Order: sequence, then C-alpha cells, then structure tokens
Amino acid sequence: MSSESVSTLVLFIAAMLVAAGVAGTLVTNVNDISGSIETQSGDVREKIDTDIEIISDPGSDAVYDGEGTVSILVKNTGDRTLSGDGSDLDVLINGEYRTNGEFSTELHGSDADSSAWRSGEVLEIRLDGADLDSGTEHRIAVLTNGDDETFEFYVPSTND
Repeated sequence: MSSESVSTLVLFIAAMLVAAGVAGTLVTNVNDISGSIETQSGDVREKIDTDIEIISDPGSDAVYDGEGTVSILVKNTGDRTLSGDGSDLDVLINGEYRTNGEFSTELHGSDADSSAWRSGEVLEIRLDGADLDSGTEHRIAVLTNGDDETFEFYVPSTND
C-alpha cells in the first residue's frame, strides 16, 4: 500500500514540475507578445496621426514653370507635427526618387518662421531641375510616415 502512495506522490510531483515548466514558458511568451504589441501600437498611432493632402491645382501654371521647376502645395491635415525642412518627406517625380537635398521647402502658415509643420499649415515643395516632357502627364508622390499622396498634372506642349 505504501508503494502505491509513493508512486502516486512521484507522479504528482512530476505533473507539478511539468505544469510549472509550461506555465513559465507561457508567461515568457505572453510578456514577449505584450511588448511587441506595445511597440507596434505606438507606430500605428503615429501613422494614424499623420495625414497630408496635396492642395495644388493640377491645371495651374504655377505647378511647372516650363524651365525645370515644379512647385506643389502640401497641407498637413493630421494631428502630428512634421518637420518643416522636408526631412520627414519622401518625394518621387515620375517614379524617380528625389533626396532631401534635391528639393526645397517653404512653410506658409501662422508660424511660418518655425521649423515645425503643424496641423493646418501648408508646405511648398520646390523641385528644381525637373526636365519634364511637354504634352504629357506627370506624377508626383509625396510620402511621410506611412501616408502617401499622389498628384498628377499635365504639361501642355508648346503648340497648345
């Protein structure tokens, strides 16, 4: 009879050790997942708070001056303040990436002297050296922190 008690006790202790090992593994995995979710939620919140709109008129002569300069107006419509120097922006013209040094920016708004591009303010982006074919459509994409806007405009031919 005592041998039954001993074997039952050994099985009970073994079951407790296995349960403790499983519980420890689960706690570790739950902590890892919790940390990942916390990190991702901050990134998602930042992306949700970022929103821009290109407000230039595609039919305006102010977009392309015919001598290689493209100017577009972009409004910060999100809740997040962006950098007014364009360092937060990625700009592509006809699929060609332009680095921050290849375009210039100018803030238009209530605090245009600041380097912060606040919600409701407009940023003018100027791309110099844009050799655009006349008589064709062109596309500019502006991307920042997961938000992207595309602007299409037509450069009339010299005969138009």
